[in-house]
Amino acid sequence: MKKTVFITLLICSCTMAGAERPVVSASKTGNRIDITAGGKFFTSYHFNPDEKYPFFFPLNAPQSGGSVTSMRNGIWPHHSSLFFGCDRVNGGNYWQEGLERGQIISLGARIVETGGERAVVEDECIWKRPDAEAPIIDRRRITVTAPSEKIFQLDFDIEMEMLMDVTIEKTNHSLFSVRIDPDLSTEQGGTMVNAEGKETEKGTFGAASPWMDCYGTRKTGVEGIAIMQHPSNPWYPSPWFTRDYGFISPTPMYWPVNEKNTHLKKGEKLTLHYRVIVHSGDTQQAGIAAAFERYSAEKPTVR
Repeated sequence: MKKTVFITLLICSCTMAGAERPVVSASKTGNRIDITAGGKFFTSYHFNPDEKYPFFFPLNAPQSGGSVTSMRNGIWPHHSSLFFGCDRVNGGNYWQEGLERGQIISLGARIVETGGERAVVEDECIWKRPDAEAPIIDRRRITVTAPSEKIFQLDFDIEMEMLMDVTIEKTNHSLFSVRIDPDLSTEQGGTMVNAEGKETEKGTFGAASPWMDCYGTRKTGVEGIAIMQHPSNPWYPSPWFTRDYGFISPTPMYWPVNEKNTHLKKGEKLTLHYRVIVHSGDTQQAGIAAAFERYSAEKPTVR
């Protein structure tokens, strides 16, 4: 059976009708692609071969210019801002630190489009570890737009192809995840809320929901970051793995419905589509619910 995992990442506030869209540009420096929107630095896509996996950092908010994500710490050194990975894949670990346990290695990210209303980056990544055949290859497309000067939008589409029969054991470390900056976390007085209005780790952990939003107050005002799952994703809506210290991830592999492990056949493809919205204001002011309705009506496209 063929499945498709399509990941779209959006970073947004609310669109100003009739406003001219800022120019979005991408530039490559070594193993990093930097993206600006309307002259403001937005994010970098890092794909250094010495890293565990490619990731985005920072993810700067349009209002403060500060990142809404954080980059590792002594307690959780494997949390690299916004990233895609998975533990317990055919005996390998493509999530936590330790390159010998497994890596997701870029074969060379390239800029496809830049300098207009959007910037487009494509990449192909091989999942490998020493003395073992690669179980997965993925192909990803990253599209960044800015519907207004207050909106940064990034679509991340990924197709995973199984190069052999793959077994993913039950794990909370799976697929698309973001480490929230501490000053937006629940522990620091911020708010974490899902589409059903449930809040905090206690209310959201293990709850299936189309989206999750985290926001808090900074000197420049309230801003935050939301992640949405597209209804076309397999396992939609996946339950969420959440932490009050600032971690959210729609994680289907932690709550298998019928059995402990997830089994995928050689040649099978998964496509995941997620949208991330970085916004000013709280969930209601940013119009997150309405943004999801628009998003859910879109038809994802694959590379």
